[in-house]
Amino acid sequence: MKAKEIRELSAEELEVKLVELKKDLFNLRLQHATNQLDNPTRIADVKRDIARVNTILRERQLAEKA
Repeated sequence: MKAKEIRELSAEELEVKLVELKKDLFNLRLQHATNQLDNPTRIADVKRDIARVNTILRERQLAEKA
């Protein structure tokens, strides 16, 4: 997921997306622990997506205060 795509989402959609990504990360970690994970690089991708969403949310919070 690109930052440009994330910026197009509303605040509510970003919150929902963040919850989904965290669930995905949990499931990926569980699969990794049980040796069922086919693509271990997916964990890093999901972590980056979570960081992107958090960054956009924080930027919007700071913009509201300014």
